Amino acid sequence: MTIHTEQIDHPEVIAEIQAIFAAYERDFMRNDVEPLLAHFWADERLTRYGIADRQFGMAQQRAYREATPAPTFTRRLENLRIHAFGPDTAVALVEFVRSDTALRGFQSQTWVRMAEGWRIVSAHVSMIAWADAAA
Repeated sequence: MTIHTEQIDHPEVIAEIQAIFAAYERDFMRNDVEPLLAHFWADERLTRYGIADRQFGMAQQRAYREATPAPTFTRRLENLRIHAFGPDTAVALVEFVRSDTALRGFQSQTWVRMAEGWRIVSAHVSMIAWADAAA
């Protein structure tokens, strides 16, 4: 399958992912487990790498989310970048600053439109020391 230039970053797809990403962030910060899990592909091929954890498949993702308490920190998102590659695939990349650490966070998600709607099929979260936050 070839993605044509006019299919990259189509405004309608970008708008869909922006709205879904905002809902994901709200659900994450509330640790609202069922709506949060609904953002992910309910399949054993789902992969999520976290800051100090990893989940392969929805069963591990569910167990992790149910065992993880709601955050006690706040976080500010910066440099959100969303790119669409055709009508059914997008990536969301964002940096975040948490209120409980000087480390800088990075989050990436691959979203695919499934029969049941947009779902995260892979995600990666990391935090590192960051000397120049303006870079």
